[in-house]
Amino acid sequence: MISLNLSPSLNPGLLLHKTRTRQQPTRLSALPFTNSKPFNHRYPLGLSPIRADSKPLLSVSLTNPVYSSGFSRKPRSIAAAAATNSSDSNPDGDYEKSDLGEAEKKEKKAKTLQLGIVFGLWYFQNIVFNIFNKKALNVFPYPWLLASFQLFAGSIWMLILWSFKLYPCPKISKPFIVALLGPALFHTVGHISACVSFSKVAVSFTHVIKSAEPVFSVIFSSLLGDSYPIAVWLSILPIVMGCSLAAVTEVSFNIGGLSGAMISNVGFVLRNIYSKRSLQSFKEIDGLNLYGCISILSLLYLFPVAIFVEGSHWVPGYHKAIATVGKPSTFYFWVLLSGVFYHLYNQSSYQALDEISPLTFSVGNTMKRVVVIVSTVLVFRNPVRPLNALGSAIAIFGTFLYSQATAKKKKIEVGGDKKN
Repeated sequence: MISLNLSPSLNPGLLLHKTRTRQQPTRLSALPFTNSKPFNHRYPLGLSPIRADSKPLLSVSLTNPVYSSGFSRKPRSIAAAAATNSSDSNPDGDYEKSDLGEAEKKEKKAKTLQLGIVFGLWYFQNIVFNIFNKKALNVFPYPWLLASFQLFAGSIWMLILWSFKLYPCPKISKPFIVALLGPALFHTVGHISACVSFSKVAVSFTHVIKSAEPVFSVIFSSLLGDSYPIAVWLSILPIVMGCSLAAVTEVSFNIGGLSGAMISNVGFVLRNIYSKRSLQSFKEIDGLNLYGCISILSLLYLFPVAIFVEGSHWVPGYHKAIATVGKPSTFYFWVLLSGVFYHLYNQSSYQALDEISPLTFSVGNTMKRVVVIVSTVLVFRNPVRPLNALGSAIAIFGTFLYSQATAKKKKIEVGGDKKN
């Protein structure tokens, strides 16, 4: 017996022949072919083999196994055949892929928006810190106390986050504290030196000199055994030239301010180098917690020295500052904002570094200096000579070139490690 399940797409000539010759023996190869398509020698019935993931159009129940034409022994309903014969232009898989694509686009847009907010906060907080830090130093020129208060504000901020479980508290161990002593010391040197520079020269000039930090990074790293390609060495030349031109033409030039900015560069470079060497085994501690621990240790380093250096001048200086400002609350407000926003802008910078590549962070840091320089010049109305502006621009551009060159160096090193 022959049992046939037909779909609307079956050849009508074949159906007619089967009806008339029901009592006769059936040989599939002898059936007439009335399809208008050219005869397919590979597939005698003119039908291509059915795909493994779909059901066939015709089911023949015989004692024979599956035919070479692709027919299956299992019956097939007309509804299933119609589903198979329908157009493949919009299958479920395409809908799923399109949904996934839209979800990825939305996620990418959300991440870009979040990163933009972090960068915006980073720039805004840095501007606020530099403005109110300079305002406080103009009436109270004692940077050691002000720098200590800024570290104190950051320490209190982190302790609040840890105490109320607003941020996970790091696991503190004796080896971690020992490893952190060096980076915290160099961070203290960098911070107090920058504050001393801010107290003696214009904020814009300090930031121009601090843009020369890559020069010290290359020099000290080379002395410690690292090698750099010629592109990196060439990139620091415009930094040196630009800083030199800006220093020569600076209206508020002061040797103490220049020295403070240079020492700050040395301190922060050594902090970065020492951190990489001593904190390799403590990668479970994220950047924000690491900075919080460094702030606490730096406060313990700095405040006793601050008392020794300028402690005897604090009380007379305070009364003079109040007399100059007029309202004690105004002075307190300036000092408080300088301390809070000093920690906040460092916190935002660590959050940005966690989300982006080091190259993007370096470029963002370079642009941050440009924004801070322009903002402080507008707020404090510092006179800027054309050559001074040109030197600042050259130095900033050199910092950008350095970021590009060091990024290429890291890519080469990563590629070499993968080959090895």
